[in-house]
Amino acid sequence: TIPLLHEAHQAGKKILFEGAQGAMLDIDFGTYPYETSSNPSSGGVAIGSGIGVTHIDAVLGIVKAYTTRVGEGPFPTELKNALGDRIREAGHEYGTTTHRPRRIGWFDGVVLRYSAMINGMTGVALMLLDVLTGVDELKICTHYLLDGKEIYHIPARLEDYERCIPVYRTYPGWDSNITTVKSFKDLPVEAKNYIKAIEEICSIRVQCFSVGPDREQTILRSSMF
Repeated sequence: TIPLLHEAHQAGKKILFEGAQGAMLDIDFGTYPYETSSNPSSGGVAIGSGIGVTHIDAVLGIVKAYTTRVGEGPFPTELKNALGDRIREAGHEYGTTTHRPRRIGWFDGVVLRYSAMINGMTGVALMLLDVLTGVDELKICTHYLLDGKEIYHIPARLEDYERCIPVYRTYPGWDSNITTVKSFKDLPVEAKNYIKAIEEICSIRVQCFSVGPDREQTILRSSMF
């Protein structure tokens, strides 16, 4: 497959690599020991395929409109309440193979900034935006408090991460059905502001977003491929 991929690259063909699992489960950069046994971050593309890192033109991060986690490990923005349960059911947040219920939390901007840094993300796809419809107030974590000190990164020590307290900005939610929108301008102003806030807090462009599970419900804001 290595010569095949290089021939395709030399011929100017477009090649798409997809990583499984998530950046925070990376064996080198995730929340050890609560992680997987491989490198699902973008650096794993070169190792797993034989394509050199200089041949990768763009890295699109797949991000939910809220934060989830399966299993144990630090989760500063976790919602252990009825709202978390409601989002879990609306988003069908259960493990694909284990069927374990995923832990649910507010959008964690610290995690996205860190993930964007280690992956070299050039943009993100914000998925499952429709799941947040009907939530009165939405929160985005901008940074943490660790022993009273403001930090804007993920601590290297797991025991420090487990003590982090999230600091939020709060935004009004929306009630209208967004599953039929066809463009960014069709969204309610509150949904637009939520997307813009993620871009501002995390310093990264939301290149597309989804308002439902069908392919047609993923809305491109700019050309990605």
